[in-house]
Amino acid sequence: MAYDLEFEKPLAELEKKIHSLQRKGDRLKPEEFTQLQLLESELLKRTEEIYSNLNAWQTVQVARHKNRPYTLDYIKLICDDFFELHGDRTFGDDHAIVGGLATIDGQTLMLIGHQKGRDMKEMQYRNLGMPHPEGYRKAQRLMRHAAKFHIPVVTLVDASGASPALVDEERGQAEAIASCLYLMPRLRIPTISIVIGEGGSGGALAISVADRILMLEHSYYTIAAPEAAADILWRDRAQAPLAAEGQRIRARDMLELGIIDGLIAEPLGGAHRNHRLAAESLKQALLQHLEELKRIPLDELLEQRYQKYRNIGHFESAPAQETSPIQA
Repeated sequence: MAYDLEFEKPLAELEKKIHSLQRKGDRLKPEEFTQLQLLESELLKRTEEIYSNLNAWQTVQVARHKNRPYTLDYIKLICDDFFELHGDRTFGDDHAIVGGLATIDGQTLMLIGHQKGRDMKEMQYRNLGMPHPEGYRKAQRLMRHAAKFHIPVVTLVDASGASPALVDEERGQAEAIASCLYLMPRLRIPTISIVIGEGGSGGALAISVADRILMLEHSYYTIAAPEAAADILWRDRAQAPLAAEGQRIRARDMLELGIIDGLIAEPLGGAHRNHRLAAESLKQALLQHLEELKRIPLDELLEQRYQKYRNIGHFESAPAQETSPIQA
């Protein structure tokens, strides 16, 4: 898979040299074979250096990568069985949110997640992964179904935001999101939310009020996409990289701030470079946290959930010289 992001240009140049030597096959001279090994080692080293020090905007680019695994990719790779459920029983079925009963290593879950599209036809079908009101009402229906039968809920978050179209507002988009926010803290079952790519605005928050919030290493989580924040603050979307840095939206920032409960390591170069390895890491983290939650008595679990969200949002005043770009 080619290195096609702007900050990956040094890696792309190394990869080009490697491919040039590899094409020679058995015709490689001894010195060329040595050079090939050195280049492969250098590529590995440089990739590790770059991806261990991604800034906020670079993280956003990786989280949005067109080849990054989506919810249905993870379902295919980690689930022994999956039975999709459709419709909100009110208006229709929203293809931007998929959900259903899943089995992973013998454990039954209600799995719900955003789903984007890869080609133009699927992107239109999935509305770019931006849910309509009926998508959130479908999610609520599945969560209530899970609570009735004491099945844990797992959500996979990957949306830049909820659909902002006029017809969605007319059908009650704000109410649908608010109802999800009202329902999830009251579910009497273990809940886990995993940000697998973009975690943007209320579109993501609506299905991520959980006992445990986890994030893939190169995903982001924010109340407003960097472009939207830049538009609000500077009336200039070109300032999105500056906004992203000030928002502190990377997974490691979220962990430091106490917003999330854990990171899930990605394959070297991002989840888009190795879907299977990324899925295995997600599966192990999911099963580990699920096992921990199932050991906690229900009343204690609900109290911990309550305290978790009561404690989010503590802040301290910083000296002027430490002011973030956004505050400046």
